[in-house]
Amino acid sequence: MDSQLKIMDARLLAGKLEGFRKAGKNVVFTNGCFDLLHVGHVRYLSAARKEGDMLVVGLNSDASVKSIKGRLRPIIEQTQRSEILASLQVVDYVTFFDEPDPLQLIHLLKPAVLVKGADWNADDIVGADFVKNRGGRVVRVPLVKDTSSTVIIERIAKRFC
Repeated sequence: MDSQLKIMDARLLAGKLEGFRKAGKNVVFTNGCFDLLHVGHVRYLSAARKEGDMLVVGLNSDASVKSIKGRLRPIIEQTQRSEILASLQVVDYVTFFDEPDPLQLIHLLKPAVLVKGADWNADDIVGADFVKNRGGRVVRVPLVKDTSSTVIIERIAKRFC
C-alpha cells in the first residue's frame, strides 16, 4: 500500500478498524513521538506488529510533543514523522493525537493489543485497563540499550556544538 494511504484521520481509521475486527483481525496499537527514528524504534515496531494482524501507530502531534518534551521538540515535524513511519512495512496505519497521552485515541480505536516499551511500568500504561476490560492484552517490549532520540540529540550536540 502507498505510504500516504496509511496515514489516516482517527475517526476514519476507527471505522476501517471496525471492519477488520468483524473479519476476525486483531488490531495492535502503540504510540509515541518517533522523533529521529532509530533502530530501537524499528525493533520495537517490528515486535509490536508480531502481536496481531495489523499495527496502528498513534503519533504524537507536534503540539503534543512540545507539551511533553519541551519547546525545542520535535526535531522532525509531524507530517515527515508520519510519512517515515508509514513507509515501514510493519506499520499498517498511522494516525495523530494532540493530547499528551493517547487515552482518547485508544478508546476510539479499541485495539485488541496495546504495546508499550518495557520502560513503562505495567501499572502506568495509559489505556491498559480499557484494553484489558475489553478482553485484550497489554504487551511490554524490551528496549534496545543506549538508543533513544534524546541520546542521539545529546550526541549531536556534543559533537557539533
